[in-house]
Amino acid sequence: MQPPQVYVITELWTAIIIVGGMFALFYLMGWIGLKQTTSTDDLYAAGFKVGALVNGLAMASTWASLATFLGVSALILKLQVPFVYLWLQWALSIPLITLLYGTSMRRMKAYTPCTFIKARYGNPSTIVIACWMILVMVMYALGQLIGLGQTFEILFAVKYETALIISGIVVIGYMVAGGMMGATYNAAFQMVVMTLTMIVPMGWVMKVMGSSGWWMPPLAYGDMVPSMLKMIPTFFDTKYDFRWYFSLIPAFTLGPVALPHLAARVFTSASLKSARWAVVWFLFFLGALFSGTYVVGFAGNFFQATTGIVIKKPDQITLILQLVYSPQWVAAFVLAGAIAAGVSTLNGNLMAIAALAGSDILGIIAPQMDAKKRLRIGFVVLAIGGLVAMILSFNPPTFLVTSILWAFGLLASTATPGILLGVWWKQANKYALLVSSTICGAMFIIISPHVIKSIVIGKGLPAALGMSGGLVTIPLSFSLFIILSIIFNKMGYAPSQEEKAVLDRIHGWNDYREDRYNGKVWPWVVAVVCLVISWWGLQPW
Repeated sequence: MQPPQVYVITELWTAIIIVGGMFALFYLMGWIGLKQTTSTDDLYAAGFKVGALVNGLAMASTWASLATFLGVSALILKLQVPFVYLWLQWALSIPLITLLYGTSMRRMKAYTPCTFIKARYGNPSTIVIACWMILVMVMYALGQLIGLGQTFEILFAVKYETALIISGIVVIGYMVAGGMMGATYNAAFQMVVMTLTMIVPMGWVMKVMGSSGWWMPPLAYGDMVPSMLKMIPTFFDTKYDFRWYFSLIPAFTLGPVALPHLAARVFTSASLKSARWAVVWFLFFLGALFSGTYVVGFAGNFFQATTGIVIKKPDQITLILQLVYSPQWVAAFVLAGAIAAGVSTLNGNLMAIAALAGSDILGIIAPQMDAKKRLRIGFVVLAIGGLVAMILSFNPPTFLVTSILWAFGLLASTATPGILLGVWWKQANKYALLVSSTICGAMFIIISPHVIKSIVIGKGLPAALGMSGGLVTIPLSFSLFIILSIIFNKMGYAPSQEEKAVLDRIHGWNDYREDRYNGKVWPWVVAVVCLVISWWGLQPW
C-alpha cells in the first residue's frame, strides 16, 4: 500500500463538520462554566467542588496534552522501547503531588502552589517563584500550540504559520470563555475523546498491518514482535547507559511535581478523600491512553521499516497512520482527538498563568483590589499568556515535546525544592530559596542546548531533552537550598514561628510543636547525596 505523498485530509468538509461539532461542544461547556463563574474561587479552582471521577479525567487530560498524542509518538520513533522509562517517570507526578503536598495544601484552599509559597516564605519568594512558573507555563503552552498548528496544517492543507494563527485564535478565544469551571468539565470530556480516538482507530490500523490482537490495541502488537525484531533488531534494547535512565528522575519526575496546572487539579477537589480517589482514576485513564500511544509508536516504526518511507515530520505520525490506513472520516475523528488533547492542556496552562499573575502576583502588588476587577484582569492575563506562546510557536523546536521537557527541568531547578522542603522541613529559609532558585534556574537555562549552544552539559538526545542539564542543576538546587538555609538561620534570619506554624496547620495539626518536621540529620544527608549526584552529572557523558 503506497501512502499519499502529501499527508492531508482530502474530504475537507467531513473533517470540518466533525472538528467543528467537537468545538461547538467545547464552547457550550465553556459557556455553561462561564455562567457559573462568579468569583475568583470559581475562576481559578472551580469552586473547590469537583468530584473524584471528573477530576481524575481532568487530571489525566491536563497531564496528557497534545505532546502525548503527537510528540510522544515521535519520541517513540526515536527512542523505541527506552521511552517506557520516560513514561513511568512522568506518570509518577500526580501521585507524588497528592502524596507529598497536594492534599496538605488542599486544606489551605490554594489556587496554585504559590499560595503556599506566600504563606511559608513571604512575598518576595512568591514573586520569584511565580515568575519562574509563568515562564514554564508559557513553554508548556508553546508545545501545545505547536502541535495544534501541525494538526490544523493537515486539516486545512495550509502552511504551518497559517495553521498556527487559526488554531491560536480559536483555542484562546474558547479558553477565555470558560475559566476553570468550564475547563474542568471540558477536560474530563476531552480525556474521553482522546482515549477513544487514540485506541479505537489504532485497532483498525493494527488489523490492516496483520495483528491478530487488533481488538485490544494496547496489546495488539504482540504477534508482530518477531517481524519487528527481524527488521529492527535493537527495537526492544535498553540501549542507553545507566546515567541516561537515572537522569529521568530529576528531569521528568521532580519537574512535573511542581507544575501549577497539575497541582490545581488536586486543589479543586471537593474533599481530601475526593482528591486521593481522583489519583486512582487518573492512573487508570492515563494508563489506557499511554498504552494506545505506545502502539502508535510501535506501528510507526513498523510502517517505516516495511515501507521504507521515512516520516519527515515525526510529530504527525499518529495522524499519518490514520491517513494511510483508515477512511478519511476516521482520520478526521483522530484529528478531533488531537485537538481535544491540545485544548485540554492549553486550558490548564493558561489557567495557571492567570492564577499566578492574577491571584498570586496581583494579590501582593495590589492586595486591596476589588475582586471583580481582579477577576477581569485574570481573564486578560490568560489571553496574553496564550498570545505570547503563539508568537513563540512561529519558530518551534524540531520536536514539539522538547519545549515541554525543557520546562520540566527548569521547574524542578527552581520551584520543586522550595515546595517539597517547605512542606516537610521547618528550617527551610526564604532567603535560601531566593538565592538557590535564581542561581540554579539561570544555570539550567545557560547549560541547556537551546540558549548558548557552546555551553552544554552532555550531548545528543539527553542534552536536547534537558535531561543532562537537569541532572546537574536539580540536585544542586536541593543541596544549595538546604545548606544556605542552615547558614542563613545561624546568621539570625531563621523562619518566624508564624511561618513554621504553616507546616503544622497544613498537615492537620491543631497545635504547634517546634519538634515536628524540624529534623537536622536528614537534610544534611539529602544535601550531601544531591551534591554527589550533581558532580556526577558534570562528568562527560
